[in-house]
Amino acid sequence: MTDPVADVVSLLKPRPSIAKQVNGSRQWLVERTELGSPFYCALLEGECLLTIARRKPIRLEAGDFVLVPEAFSFTMSSLQPPPRGSLPQRLETSPGVFRLGDPYAPAEIRAMVGHCTFGSNDKALLASLLPDLVHVRGEERLMQLVRMINDETGDRRTAREIVLSHLLEVLFIEALRSVGGSHATPGLLRAMADPQLAPILRRIHEDPAHSISAESLAREAAMSRSTFYARFQSEVGVTPMEYVTGWRMALAKQLLRENIAPAEVSERVGYGSASAFSVAFRRHVGMSPGAYSRFDAAV
Repeated sequence: MTDPVADVVSLLKPRPSIAKQVNGSRQWLVERTELGSPFYCALLEGECLLTIARRKPIRLEAGDFVLVPEAFSFTMSSLQPPPRGSLPQRLETSPGVFRLGDPYAPAEIRAMVGHCTFGSNDKALLASLLPDLVHVRGEERLMQLVRMINDETGDRRTAREIVLSHLLEVLFIEALRSVGGSHATPGLLRAMADPQLAPILRRIHEDPAHSISAESLAREAAMSRSTFYARFQSEVGVTPMEYVTGWRMALAKQLLRENIAPAEVSERVGYGSASAFSVAFRRHVGMSPGAYSRFDAAV
């Protein structure tokens, strides 16, 4: 059976960027401004604060794991942060190992942190379907995965990039499995916890070439069109046909990157003719399917 969450993570194509171990003592603070890149942290020992833009500070404890699919800006600090404006104390004690705060005091926290990128050209659309924050406590499988990523990052073993990419995919899926869907922010994970919406989403992913309308989806969900429309938008965050079109276009981009002819792509993503697909693709992407294929090949 098709799994929409696995589909989205697979199309996002998480790729390794930075993985490191951080030790901190006394007062310390790290402030980062990112361009929407994913961030994760596994706290091994001690306690610290994580503050993400527009959110209240989160107190992290040993055994906590945090994943932010799109981290635009955040700070990590000791429970009592240093005064604003003070110079940060940051020392790389060995490759991939950093010391924060007083370098002579015993370490009070130990964490593994990492950043990665998404290889997908549709990362904004796909990442928007995931929770904006995953915070899990006491999940040893997640801690083990982060350890494996850190170990693999530090070595130059054969097929390292492939191994890291697969480990990151597993980390994302395991993190998403660990949070309660009904308590997640609107998106795919929350909708998959809805017994009436989950089969609809699976069907959209399993057979995107099938003729789909909001009316047909509502009938399959055994709801009136207005009730289905409102529930889908509330749980997923977009309208039913916005989701269908977005998913079809994400698939179309992937198929075009695989050098599949636009005429065949149009059939595989549910358009009755190549011209109808070309019009929809140009409206969604800003260029024709043929131009997109040439552009992607040049990049």
